[in-house]
Order: sequence, then C-alpha cells, then structure tokens
Amino acid sequence: QYSKLRMEQSSSFSCVYLYLDIIVVLFVCTTPITAESSTVPANETTCKEASKCSRGIVLPVWYPDSPSLGNKILRAVVYFIALMYTFIGVSIVADRFMASIEVITSKEKVVVIKKSNGETITTSVPIWNETVSNLTLMALGSSAPEILLSIIEVCGHGFEAGELGPNTIVGSAAFNMFVIIAVCIYIIPDGEVRRIKHPRVFFVTAAWSIFAYIWLYLILAVFSPNVVDVWEGLLTLSFFPICVIVAWMTDRRLFFNKCMYRENRTNKQRGVIVETEGSSQHNGIEIENKMSNSHNLPVNENHTIDLQNKEEEELRKEMISILKELKHKYPDKQTDQLTEMANYHLLNHQQKSRAFYRIHATRQLTGAGNILKKHAVDQARKGELEQRAQEHMGCKIFFSPWTYRCLENCGSCMLKVVRTGDLDSTVSVNYRTEDGTADAGSDYIYNEGTLTFLAGEDEKEILVGIINDDIFEEDEHFFVRLSNIKTESTEINTEPNHNITAAAYIESPFIATITIIDDDHAGVFTFEEPLLHISENVGTLEVKVFRNTGARGRIGLPYHTVDGTAKSGGIDYEGVIGCLEFDNDEIFELTEQVAALGKPSLGEHSRLEIIIEESYEFKSVVDKLVKKTNLAILLSTHSWREQFVEAITITSEEEDGSQKKPSCSDYIIHMLTIFWKVIFACVPPTEYWNGWACFLVSIFGIGLLTTLIGDLASHFGCTVGLKDSVNAVVFVALGTSVPDTFASKVAAVHDKYADASIGNVTGSNAVNVFLGIGLAWSMAAIYWFCQGKQFKVDPGTLAFSVTLYTVFALICITVLIIRRRPAIGGELGGSRTIKTCNSLFFGLLWIVYILVAGLEAYCHIKVF
Repeated sequence: QYSKLRMEQSSSFSCVYLYLDIIVVLFVCTTPITAESSTVPANETTCKEASKCSRGIVLPVWYPDSPSLGNKILRAVVYFIALMYTFIGVSIVADRFMASIEVITSKEKVVVIKKSNGETITTSVPIWNETVSNLTLMALGSSAPEILLSIIEVCGHGFEAGELGPNTIVGSAAFNMFVIIAVCIYIIPDGEVRRIKHPRVFFVTAAWSIFAYIWLYLILAVFSPNVVDVWEGLLTLSFFPICVIVAWMTDRRLFFNKCMYRENRTNKQRGVIVETEGSSQHNGIEIENKMSNSHNLPVNENHTIDLQNKEEEELRKEMISILKELKHKYPDKQTDQLTEMANYHLLNHQQKSRAFYRIHATRQLTGAGNILKKHAVDQARKGELEQRAQEHMGCKIFFSPWTYRCLENCGSCMLKVVRTGDLDSTVSVNYRTEDGTADAGSDYIYNEGTLTFLAGEDEKEILVGIINDDIFEEDEHFFVRLSNIKTESTEINTEPNHNITAAAYIESPFIATITIIDDDHAGVFTFEEPLLHISENVGTLEVKVFRNTGARGRIGLPYHTVDGTAKSGGIDYEGVIGCLEFDNDEIFELTEQVAALGKPSLGEHSRLEIIIEESYEFKSVVDKLVKKTNLAILLSTHSWREQFVEAITITSEEEDGSQKKPSCSDYIIHMLTIFWKVIFACVPPTEYWNGWACFLVSIFGIGLLTTLIGDLASHFGCTVGLKDSVNAVVFVALGTSVPDTFASKVAAVHDKYADASIGNVTGSNAVNVFLGIGLAWSMAAIYWFCQGKQFKVDPGTLAFSVTLYTVFALICITVLIIRRRPAIGGELGGSRTIKTCNSLFFGLLWIVYILVAGLEAYCHIKVF
C-alpha cells in the first residue's frame, strides 16, 4: 500500500517520500530477529525470557502446562530431594574413586642406592610425584562431578553451549576459595597456626588458578566474542599438562639449578642410583659421584633420592622411638600388640593425602565411621581371634623363670610352672629333681611328684628343700625336670620335646636350674660372662652382678661405664655411675648399665664388654611398620565380599575407638545411604589391576550420576523459575563441594601443614577450567567446525561471574600471603580475633559473589 501511494503522488513530494523511504528501510533493518532464527539471543532478551522446562538428557520433564502453585511446590520439593539424594550417591562413588587413586599413587619401586663409602642400600621410592598426583588424579577425583557435568551437558545437548556446567565450575571454585578456606582458618585451635609446607608449588598453582579464569574471560569476551574457536578450546585444554609440568619443575627445583648445585656439593652422603629392580631394562651401570659427567643423573634426581631416604630414615627413627616407649609403658604386651599400637599411633599422626581426608569425611557423613578407629578395632579383633585360635590348639606348660639362685640357709626354693593357651581342660604333668654338682641328700632334698592344673588354673609351684651346713664349698647346682604330661582323656609318655597330645604339650624351658650359693664367706663379685651382645632396641639394659662363693656381710660395690666405640651422652647409650649395695645373705644385684667393678673382692669377670648390634628381628618389625603405615592399605579393598559386608554393616564407635551400640541417628543415616552403598559395592575392589579397574568403573558411575544431577538441577530450576546460571552457582556447586569442605576441615585440624586442607584448592580450581571447560568446548568447537559452523557461547552471565570471581580470588590469595608474615605465622589459625575476622571476611566474599552474580543474571545489574 505504501508503494502504491508512493507511485500516485506527484514528484513535488519526492523529497518527503525520500525521507519516508529511509525511515522504512531503517525500521525493517532494525526489527529484532525472532528467537527461532537467533543462535545466541541478546542478554536483554534472555533476562526477560521465562524459564522453560524441556526434556533432560536421561530424565523427562515432570511439569504440566498450567500447574497450580501447590503443584509447583510439590514438584519442586520432589526435584530438590532427588537432587540432594543424588549428591549423596556421587559422594559415595567418589569415595571408591578416591580409594583407587590413593592405591594407584602409593605404588613404589625398589632402587639400590650406593653411598660415597661404597655401601649399597635397597630402598623403595614412590613412582608418583606428590605434586603431579595432586594436580592430576587427586584433582580429578575431587572435581570429577563438576568436570563431567560440563562435558556431559555439551555432548548431551547436541554440542550446544549450556549454562549449568561452566557456571558450576566457577561457582565451585568460588565456594572452594572462599568458604572452605574460611572454615579451615576458623577451625584451628586458638593460638595455633598451619603453614603450607610447599609454598613454591602453592604460589605456582595459585597463579595458574587466577590465569585460568582470566583466560576464560578472554576467550569469551575479547578474542572472539560469542564464539569459541577450535584453537581456543585446544589451547585451554593444553594448559592442563603445561600447568602440571611447571608445578613439577617447581617442586623439583629445576628452576634453581645453581642453588641445588651448591647444596649437593656440600652433601657428602649423597646417594646415586645403581640399579632399579623389576624394570624391563637393566640399569646396573654405576654412576660416579661427580658433577662433571654428562651421563650422570640430574642433580635434582639425586637430591630427591636423598630427601626420600632422609624422610624414610626419620620415619624409622620415629617408629623405633615409639616402639621403645610402648615397650617401656606396656612391658607385658607381646611384640605383635606393640606393633599394632605403634602402627595406629603413626597412622593417626602422619601426614595424609587429600584422598584420605576426602574418603574419611565421606564415610563419616554417610555413617561408615572413623577409618583409623575402625582399623584399630579390626586389628584388636583380629588379635583376639588369633589368640582364641591358639588357645583352641591346646595349652603349653613350662618353667617361668627357668633359673633360680638361692642361699644355702634359705631352707627351701620355690619354682613356678606356668600354663598358657587353653585353660578349660584339666592337665597334669610330672616333675622330679636331678643331680648336678649338688647332690641330693647332702645339698638339697630329693623331690618328685605330679602337678595338676584344674580348669582355669594357669600357675603351679614346686617346693624343693635346701640343706644348710657350716662347711665352705663352691657354688653348686641341681635340676628339676618336667615330663609325662596328660589330660583327662589322653596320656603320652615320651621325651618332653615330643610329649604332645591333642590338648597340651610341654614347651621349653622344661628344665629348671637351681644354684645354691654358699653363705659362709663374704663372696666374690662378678658378671656372669665377660662379653654381652645386645640388640639396639633393648631400651634399658639390666645387668646382673653376682655374689658367688659366700654371702656374709654388707658390701658396697662401686661401678661406672667406660666408652668404647659406642659413645655415651645420648649418642649410643646413657652412661651411669653409682654403687651397688649387697646386704648380708644377698647374692646378686641389678644395675641398669655396665659395671666396672672395684673392691672389695673381684671375680674372674669383673669387666663386662657390651656390643650393641642391629636387631634383625626388630628391623623386620620396623620394616613391617613402614609398609603398614601406607594409608592405601587402610583404604584398599580385597574382595567384593568385603565391600558388600561393609556396605550393609552399621558402624558406630566411641571417642576412644571402642564399639558401641548404634544409635537411632546411625540407623537413619544407614537406611538413607544403604541403596548407594550396595550399588557401588559392585565396583571392583582396589586390589584388581592395581586400582585401575576400580578407577575406570567408578568414573563411569560418577558420569551416570552427574548426568542425572544435570537433569534434576535443570528441572528444579525451571519449576521454581530459577536460571541455570544461578542454580549452578548456588545449589549444584554447593552440593558437589560439601564433601571437600568436611575433608579440608579434618585435614586442617589433624595435619601439621596446610597443604592437604587448602593447598590443593588452587590446583583443583585451575584443573576444573582446563579439563572441564577445555575438553568440553574443544569437542564442541571441533564438531561445529566439521559442520562448517561456529560454536556459539553467550559471554554475558558467565563472563561477569568469572570476572567477579577473579577479582575476589586475587584478594583472597593476597590475604593468605599476608598471613604468612611473622605477625600471624601461617595461612590457617592464629588468635581468636584474627581468625574470626579473616573467616568472616572470606565468607562475606562468597555471599557478595553469589548475590551480585544473581542480580546480574536477572539484569538488575547490566555489565556485559
């Protein structure tokens, strides 16, 4: 109609119509494109769009066309409860996933080290570098839900960009950086601090975590706004291995070769690798200890081996000290019992990995109990079962002790016979005296008879009379022998070593020796032997000084120690000096060290030489402890039966680790989690394929649950009218980060360093971007490139969220660096006032972040 009118008018109005023509063209060209024809709608349009519920990847939407308010509330509650319950399932399968990672990264290889003096030492060194494992497998284990959510969202929606995955990664990073660190700062006891043990690595990972989000903003809003090219996605992904390599080089001090060169020159005990056992190639070439050889190992490699040996030696010294202390405190306990006590002490106090704390927190949240306390209870129960098994094998009868010394005028000597093992049966054993240098009838009274052990009795006594005379004579001895053991139903009359029945047998020592000391002269003082070999683990050595050939009168006997190759003063032994006092008729005394005897009368062995030897038995015990302190043993499983039994068992402990009857809350938690526990008990045990079978199956399970979480979160958001970007930052990020919060809390309290609690936060935040976003967007960009199109990404809400987080993260890291100054002394803890203020400040950063990000998402704040 406009064109027809235009043709009918005279040319005199041509100027007017020219302007009208221009207005019409501008109107048509500036008319907004409809939603169906727009790939990436403008931010103003998305702000006004209502949330639409659509089918998820695996779940159909449960939302009618015109629901009532009550209907909406009911559906929202169902979605929310289902979402929270799925978070529990992810935590439980992540428990299995982290256990496999702990087993994988704890593997060691055996190497032979040659010292400068030519001595070779065989030792075990870890295959995985701690920094590398933390930035790869450990970071993947703690951040697997966020990473997989981003990847699955892109792949499940036709390689279209989504809001839930990327915003969950940013929201999780904010929660980790602000909330977790705030909790860790406050939870430390007043006045205590925790410092990061490896600050260089922390600063490197912190720099990468800031760079990761700056880079994310650059590819969203600077390089190619609204589009992610293939090179941007691949470069983002490539930053992951670059970050790991740089952190590894920093940990190995490869950036400080000059300093390391000087350090190794002064280290005369530096070892070099001679051979690696179990490798496919023979590495038996000896490497000279010279810095100039081009074929030598790198300086830092030797230094790493030295540090490993030093740490292992310190651990062994700590174990020896603990064992000696426990042996002194519990002298009646067996070696196996002391070993288990020492093992629990070391496991409870040693530095632990991020995986251990994550699993420990998850199991406590899901009602599985305290890992260490449960291990102690299991070991105690195992010891009881072994003891019961030994008791059911029968009982042993023997002398305890088997040597006795008595004065000639004592009248009688009492010998003790002991029964161990099964005490439920009635057992009898014969005894009789036998002549030695002492004769029956003139020196002692002959005795024989039968000892009967009734049910429950474990000790019996034999009384032998001693004959006194006034004739001087040398010290004499005689014997008492056990034989002919019998039970209620069986009797076997053979030699003692073969005197065995189904229920009881005689064990060595089955002969007791009694020495009669003459009491008619003052006596001769001597050691029993001139040379004594002792084990280095003896603790306190007690040496007997004997008074032979008489016991008349009160005698004072001075003694002191003299250094040989062993040095006193706490180096090899503690020297002593003192005086032994023998009363009248007293025949021996104990001294706690070596005695160089003086007057009044010395025997043949008046000087005792003590040789301190390495205890091979004790060494095997320490070696056993070194292996058992590997935390992977506590977290590993060996069979499906073990996993299913653990899944259906309700566990509850007291504070001291003892078992107690489960409470009502324990049953509730168990019933809520038993479904997931039984389902994921089907995951292969960590013993299979050295943990890799568990690793692969677990990550597949995490992927399935993450897909379900994505659908539930989207359906919940559309039901209540909540945008995916806000839903991801508030609810999804919170749900995936709660186990990490409890893990960091436990690590902050029990670990003496801050690495396990906050040191891995920065590394995980960087890995989330490089893997979660880099891998997902690389696949999408390649897919659309092959279609001849571009991968479109709306930068608005995500770019603003990234910018806001980056600014706040810089403030957070600056505060942590300031806290390292002497005024506070560490990243965590401090005085009550300081730690409270810092915690509130970090918590305020998170609250401001989610509020401002939400306001921007709903266009109350317009930035991008």
